[in-house]
Amino acid sequence: MDQTPAHLPLTSALAAAVERWRGRRRLVTGLAALPCVPVVAERVQTLSGPREFRALLLERIAGARKRILISALYLQDDDSGREVLASLYAARAACPQLQIAVFVDWHRAQRGLIGKAASSGNAALYVEMAQRLGSGVPIYGVPVQIREWMGVMHLKGFVIDDALLYSGASINDVYLHRGDRYRLDRYHLIENRPLADSVARLMTHVLRANAAVCPLDTEARSRTRSLRGAIARLRRVLAKGRYAVPAGVIASGEVGVTPLLGFGRRDNQLNTVILQLIARARRRLVLFTPYFNLPGAVQRAIGRKIGQGCTVTIVVGDKTANDFYISPEEAFTPIGALPYLYEANLRRFCRAHQESVDRHRLHLHLWRQDSHSFHLKGLLVDDDYALITGSNLNPRAWRLDLENGLLIHDPESLLAPQHQAELERVLAQTRRLSHHSQLEDVDSYPPPVRRLLRRLARTRADRLVNQVL
Repeated sequence: MDQTPAHLPLTSALAAAVERWRGRRRLVTGLAALPCVPVVAERVQTLSGPREFRALLLERIAGARKRILISALYLQDDDSGREVLASLYAARAACPQLQIAVFVDWHRAQRGLIGKAASSGNAALYVEMAQRLGSGVPIYGVPVQIREWMGVMHLKGFVIDDALLYSGASINDVYLHRGDRYRLDRYHLIENRPLADSVARLMTHVLRANAAVCPLDTEARSRTRSLRGAIARLRRVLAKGRYAVPAGVIASGEVGVTPLLGFGRRDNQLNTVILQLIARARRRLVLFTPYFNLPGAVQRAIGRKIGQGCTVTIVVGDKTANDFYISPEEAFTPIGALPYLYEANLRRFCRAHQESVDRHRLHLHLWRQDSHSFHLKGLLVDDDYALITGSNLNPRAWRLDLENGLLIHDPESLLAPQHQAELERVLAQTRRLSHHSQLEDVDSYPPPVRRLLRRLARTRADRLVNQVL
């Protein structure tokens, strides 16, 4: 029968609905197709905090006999950075055949801190120690883009012999709680050789082997301008890259761990899995993020879960627990407006979902503890899936930075007590928002912040800032 024009809108709407249903089904079923490394559940350990993480890191470095491969955003020129570097040189001296390499972001290593005086950055420390102690601890810079604001190397992981120590933390005094303040992250130790080999292989066979990845521990460094072609080729490699995972079958008493790589807007494996996990949630979804600036696809997926009756918990740092926060008593710089921008995002989100907050379908928790800061990332889905990642779950991580993560499939819920204990430790320092009015609005912000945010809003530049910072 001929189709009349009146039927076309209904047919198109139905086709679109069917396609959306098929897309969601693909997202859910895609998790089962991922290869994984079977790991005995007892070999997965959740650490309690930064001090335990620092102690274990130094202990494992001192006892290493085969390899130490470190990937972090930066290794800072402070007491903790020097302590870790000194321990690496000592490990090399104790075991000359040890394979050692450190990978950090190329741009971040060669500049000072934002808002501070200009300097040659952390690379000056690397050069000084190499000149004094020798070349046994090579440190490489990974340039993800020509300019830092367009993307950084945000891979995380410490492979030490046959163990993987994973955290979103970088290496400095605050992340390792050397001093009065700490920046809280998540910390996990997984002892499994095939998994450690998989993570190590990306560092040695993909990053180290690439012409764009250059030593930072020498004064004769390449100029970024001369690396343009090599960086473009590296980006193409990373956009198609995956961790080599020997497919295994999870046996009783085991969990499956899949290392994930994420880079770029298209075919980003880590981003795809994040959406798959959210779609997979039935009873409970927990999301950790330090900066409330969720990508649109994530916000929409969370909205669907709330509508389907899944209980969603989002844990985010209070604006005062943001590492960019500047107290009103200190001199203001524009970067200090970021925590307020993120709080404004959260206020709008809470207002849009106020009914779900009232019905306890959505729990929004703000973390705050004294002068400490908050840097947790990842997902907990029901009691059988978890994602440990360094991704901030924001548009920048979604599109610009090189990210990674570990997906844990736990069909017997063997790690559920660990995850619950970690969640309870974190929630103990939070307050639950019951209404969006509990968050300050722009009119209540310090005058310099208020003026800057209003100027950004007038020109819609706040949207651009949310995308790149």
